[in-house]
Amino acid sequence: MHFKTFFGLIILSVFLFSCNQDQNQLVESQIIPIPISTEVINAVFVLNKDTGISLPDDFSISANFLKSFIASGSGIELKSGNDIIFVKDKTMKPEGYRLRISKDNIEITAATDQGAFYAVQSLRQLLPASFESGTFNDKKVEIQSVIINDVPEFRYRGMHLDVARHMFSVDFIKKYIDALALLKMNTFHWHLTEDQGWRIEIKKYPKLQEIAAYRNETLIGHYSDQPHQFDGKRYGGFYTQDDVKEIVAYATARFVTVIPEIEMPGHSQAAIAAYPQLGCTGEQVEVATKWGVFEDIYCTKDETFNFLEDVLDEILELFPSEYIHIGGDEAPKTRWKTCSHCQQKIKDEGLKDEHELQNYFITRMEKYLNSRGRQIIGWDEILEGGLAPNATVMSWRGTESAIEAAKQKHDVVMTPTSHCYFDYYQSDNDKEPLAIGGFIPLEKVYDFNPIPEELTAEEAEYIMGVQGNIWTEYMPNEAQVEYMAFPRMLAMSEVAWSQPDQKDYKNFVSRLEHFHKRLEALDINYANHLYEIEGELVSKNGKPYFELNTITEGKTIRYTTDGSEPIISSEVYTTKIPIVKSTVLKVAVFNSEKRLGKIFIREINLHKAVGKNITINKEPSKAYMGSGPEGLINGINGSNTRFGDKEWLGFSGDDIEVTIDFGEVTEINRISTRFHNGNGQWIYAPKQIYLEFIIDDGSIVTDSIHLESQTEHIITEFNYDFVTPKNLDVKVKQVTLKIPNYGIIEEGKQGATNKAWTFIDEIIVN
Repeated sequence: MHFKTFFGLIILSVFLFSCNQDQNQLVESQIIPIPISTEVINAVFVLNKDTGISLPDDFSISANFLKSFIASGSGIELKSGNDIIFVKDKTMKPEGYRLRISKDNIEITAATDQGAFYAVQSLRQLLPASFESGTFNDKKVEIQSVIINDVPEFRYRGMHLDVARHMFSVDFIKKYIDALALLKMNTFHWHLTEDQGWRIEIKKYPKLQEIAAYRNETLIGHYSDQPHQFDGKRYGGFYTQDDVKEIVAYATARFVTVIPEIEMPGHSQAAIAAYPQLGCTGEQVEVATKWGVFEDIYCTKDETFNFLEDVLDEILELFPSEYIHIGGDEAPKTRWKTCSHCQQKIKDEGLKDEHELQNYFITRMEKYLNSRGRQIIGWDEILEGGLAPNATVMSWRGTESAIEAAKQKHDVVMTPTSHCYFDYYQSDNDKEPLAIGGFIPLEKVYDFNPIPEELTAEEAEYIMGVQGNIWTEYMPNEAQVEYMAFPRMLAMSEVAWSQPDQKDYKNFVSRLEHFHKRLEALDINYANHLYEIEGELVSKNGKPYFELNTITEGKTIRYTTDGSEPIISSEVYTTKIPIVKSTVLKVAVFNSEKRLGKIFIREINLHKAVGKNITINKEPSKAYMGSGPEGLINGINGSNTRFGDKEWLGFSGDDIEVTIDFGEVTEINRISTRFHNGNGQWIYAPKQIYLEFIIDDGSIVTDSIHLESQTEHIITEFNYDFVTPKNLDVKVKQVTLKIPNYGIIEEGKQGATNKAWTFIDEIIVN
């Protein structure tokens, strides 16, 4: 062979390999959640008016969905034929599929119509985004030839929506379900009843529609704002049983199971407002007008159980789901402790206390639902006093309850506040719309591992899957729900569907950037934080530097340190920025023409503890480790509202001791820090701080400060000033802050009977 010919073949093979890689990346960039395997073929299938489709009985839902989607999206009416064919393969897993697109045809292989439906959703994502809005106006479309093999990681892949705090239209509920179907999620958890409103028609109890469905007014601003303000406007409504049937049928046609939630025994003040005899006092109460936890819960007398069984009878007629969610969370026992009916029930049933009474309540409702061929699922408080025999646990307060339930051989759905609560802030930008608090950015959702490491392989089989939650206290309209749900719902879909070894956050971000066009075509009001900056203070050779990055590739980071806003001509970030004094850093992402994202602002306070040695006697919670102990002395304050950002450290129920070793004698005159006091999230500032100093002569000095209760403020500040006869600075080698946990949360408050969380911010030493 001539050398030139040989060399030419090498160049050609490299070129073809490169092209194949690019095509592979192109296909992968379009599909969320990412499939198990994708093999690109060097060809295209042409979809046009001559394309035919077979509509087999076994795959009627998936085939008709595809035919309808193409017709409404492009005007191309598929005729009968074998260009798009469906093949049944009983050996495949029920929700798995194979999508094979060649030059000649599209072949969808699955064991079930549901599996074929998920193949259709992948095919849908290979079509232009304009199909979603019906604006594709060409006569044909070329689809990349590809072979995709896929199967979900978890059998439960869910999203929740609270319609009790704020209610949304039937059309919006359908739009929400459509999004779940597109992302191969199979469960819609519909939270229908609350203290603030009862949202489903129960014909036997008309006062639920007349009274419980409406509140007199609604809280304005945040629950933590004091004094509370209200809008003075009557608010409410409910879904008729015909509405519910329509929504359930719509979801069923997209292989989405609707699980209704009827809260009990707590979060029931709206129902008690309609029927006061259901409560312990029998006194008239109002439908709640603000958020939180309320003491009026269902009484455990037989009249209450008769009411709930009647309600569930109508619910069962409307919802064919295997599971009925009965709530079970945040049920204060205050009323039960003083209620003659409840105390008699404890005595009659041989129960130990009110916690076992809750178990009696849940178990009794489980037996009733089991007798009707259904199973219960409830929030993890249903573990209190013992777990009902067949119950499935929805673990929201962390992973401990999930571990306990799985070890008892109960099924579990993972939905912890640390990763799955989409009512938390998703950006640390101060211009974000009002939210309940906390901080769960996109990457944190994506990185969630639903299998607790404490479980054995056998125990891990009881983890059914995952769910993202949308609580709507601070979401008064549909656009706001979408903003909080998207794109975090996309990240959750990949947690639920894709194999762990397939997941890669940078790759996901690249696909998400492409997917934005589809969200826009679907008229979904998504949050775009892809062009935001992440940054942290790092130490190199004992000197502080600020390190920046952005999650999107192919962009330029520009910054200023003089307080001005960065522009297209500002300095380009290429390496760590040395910090030699307290600095206001402003940074943004640019393309070749303009700024893309919001401006990142970081005020760096180069105080005397920055870069020193720090130790803490307890590990922070895995969900709220922030930047680690060093984050407490990195010169950067945490957010005023987002207790979960990486500058706050969170401790669950622990007394903590923080020690800062200066390495040498250092003159100081003040120590300051902040504690989060978001009581609605079970977070309480400590009541007392103890201080211990090792001064220059080696002796130890101690002191303590009492912190005044500041329930009206979400942040509690701590300042300790050294007082000397001549106001001289004190010379110290080491400082220790001893911070006792607040203790048990009182009855009537959110998280009652649980130990409080402690969240601590930057410790500033001047």
